[in-house]
Amino acid sequence: MTRPDPVITPEIVAAHGLKPQEWERFVALVGRTPTWTELGIVSAMWNEHCSYKSSRLHLRGLPTKGPHVIHGPGENAGVIDIGNGLACIFKMESHNHPSFIEPYQGAATGVGGILRDVFTMGARPVACLNALRFGSPDHPKTRHLVSGVVAGIGGYGNSFGVPTVGGQVGFDPSYDGNILVNAMAVGIAKTDAIFTSIATGIGNPIVYLGSKTGRDGIGGAAMASAAFDKDALSKRPTVQVGDPFAEKLLLEACLELMQTGAVIAIQDMGAAGLTSSAVEMGAKGNLGIELDLDAVPCRETGMSAYEMMLSESQERMLMVLHPDKREAAEAVFRKWELDFAVIGKTTDTLRFVIKHGGEVKADLPIKELGDEAPLYDRPHVAAPKHPVIAATNVVPPVSNTEALTRLIGSPDGCSKRWVWEQYDHLIGGNTVSGPGADAAVVRIGDGPKGLALTCDVTPRYCAADPVEGGRQAVAEAWRNLTAMGALPQALTDNLNFGNPEKPEAMGELVGCLQGIGEAGRALDFPIVSGNVSLYNETTGKGILPTPTIGGVGLVADVSKLPKSGFDRAGDVVLLLGETTGWLGRSAYLQDVCGRREGAPPPVDLATEKRNGDFVRAAITSGRVWAVHDLSDGGLAVALAEMTFPSGVGASLEAAPTGLPPHAFLFGEDQARYLVTIASDDAQAFLAAANAAGVPALKLGLTGGTTLTLPGEPPIVVADLKAVHEGFLPAYMRGEL
Repeated sequence: MTRPDPVITPEIVAAHGLKPQEWERFVALVGRTPTWTELGIVSAMWNEHCSYKSSRLHLRGLPTKGPHVIHGPGENAGVIDIGNGLACIFKMESHNHPSFIEPYQGAATGVGGILRDVFTMGARPVACLNALRFGSPDHPKTRHLVSGVVAGIGGYGNSFGVPTVGGQVGFDPSYDGNILVNAMAVGIAKTDAIFTSIATGIGNPIVYLGSKTGRDGIGGAAMASAAFDKDALSKRPTVQVGDPFAEKLLLEACLELMQTGAVIAIQDMGAAGLTSSAVEMGAKGNLGIELDLDAVPCRETGMSAYEMMLSESQERMLMVLHPDKREAAEAVFRKWELDFAVIGKTTDTLRFVIKHGGEVKADLPIKELGDEAPLYDRPHVAAPKHPVIAATNVVPPVSNTEALTRLIGSPDGCSKRWVWEQYDHLIGGNTVSGPGADAAVVRIGDGPKGLALTCDVTPRYCAADPVEGGRQAVAEAWRNLTAMGALPQALTDNLNFGNPEKPEAMGELVGCLQGIGEAGRALDFPIVSGNVSLYNETTGKGILPTPTIGGVGLVADVSKLPKSGFDRAGDVVLLLGETTGWLGRSAYLQDVCGRREGAPPPVDLATEKRNGDFVRAAITSGRVWAVHDLSDGGLAVALAEMTFPSGVGASLEAAPTGLPPHAFLFGEDQARYLVTIASDDAQAFLAAANAAGVPALKLGLTGGTTLTLPGEPPIVVADLKAVHEGFLPAYMRGEL
């Protein structure tokens, strides 16, 4: 016997994440009292996670077009042309709240969801990356969360069969109650076989594909659109449960189905499940959608229309099918032992009609569910400007050798090998450069070309100056791709911020978007996909603004990649780019001096482009042997990192006069690279850099098994590496 629907009260409306004025707007739109199922549908479509009601006004200012952009924002993932009739399809999304509540399944289903976004467009996934932010290592939950999230990412990706090739891991107390799990997937498809979610044709069957529907994940999108309170863990039932083996079957079935010509439109059932996928397909095609939920394959008995429409059970797709191809399409899915069910049809009514048990449970205007979603120009205030900290006002508390040791062994600066060794980064056989380099590189098919991939952001810069931090996040991604000899093509972003109803947090979002847009335009680096994750706060405490940038570049010949470290003696080590010794908001100032203050380093985008183009040309011409960009910890940390791959050391000459040694070694000036050059080419290379307007400084020579900093005794590389590799394994064993 069907349970009666609850009576809709203001308290129930509020529990669905709708403000009173939003509910009134919806009631006026419907012209009557909405049903219980309609309340569920609008709570899904109008929440922050699905409607972008606080951010889409500002997202419009981002550069999204370019000569190689095929599909920009608005589809399941961004698409760029990479030549030879091939396209790269990629996107990044967050699974922050679910991963805090249930770290294994939260992270695992984050990976599953982003993979579906890519292969639903016809691409075979070739790589995954992730950007993870955890609370302080001293917090009692952090170790548990790190363990669960890493296991979830590895468990899903490894089982599905896609290499996880790179990413970021960071720690900060601002994430104590709200960790970040951003997952990125990259796939390759033929440019003439890209599938979209735009439904066409009247009376065409709508087909449910994949796994059965259960009660897991109900309310997941709404949960992702609200801040946490002290009872956050009670939301565990809203976390989905993933099955990577079912997803692998779904991938193969979808790619085979796409070759039959049966697919008109296809959409992953992600956030808000059947609701958002059906509405988006119909609205984009200016069609109505009618669904009969009696035909939906369910794994639990007695599910209501409300539950089926809001379930976020994993490994499911929705498709609009050519009617005459039904038999062939069904045969494909039956072969792969997956559900295939016709659950509705397209109509010419522009209505979203849901039937269940012989009753109409919802009858709504389909386009207005998206087009009439609230759009807010929320009050925002710019972050206060911080003073520039002169290098002479930073007194070194320890020797430069000790400072370097602290930085490379700190939670942020240490090796993340413990993390990425739990991921299979070689499966598929196309990984040319995996975790540990400036960017990962995967081969494109059997040819010489490759894709360079990276994830980057420096939250402490974004907190101090959102505009500058946004610029720097894009510039850092651009540099990391460039350091592999790749020409940056396009980016995806994952905009993680606090409560947008607070003007300060909203100001961080607006400022970072301004900086991201400026950098994207200046560096010819368009944003083709992305995700916004707001309300990342717990009991009123928000995270550091963290606009993660996922970059994709094109490598002309993967056999000519530069080395990521010193591996032969006698090369000349050069520093390219200007060094002023900028210590504001640096890792040195924070982790060695215990000071979180000052303005972050400025980003000159014209200088970034000039220096990067010079470095890329030098790599392409074969003049450069090893390359590493400079970022956290400045020159000294970059030098140490270049000694780790093979154990070959280097000896530096004296620091430039007029600059304190600690500022020279640990300043975080932007647009800089370390390169090694054959000694007989050094003078000519320095002349070429001078002619190009790129500052270049000879630092010393590679060789030996020690690293010698100016004015410091030699440091044994093996000892440095032991410190670098030591923190995470010891921490995860509970020894720290």
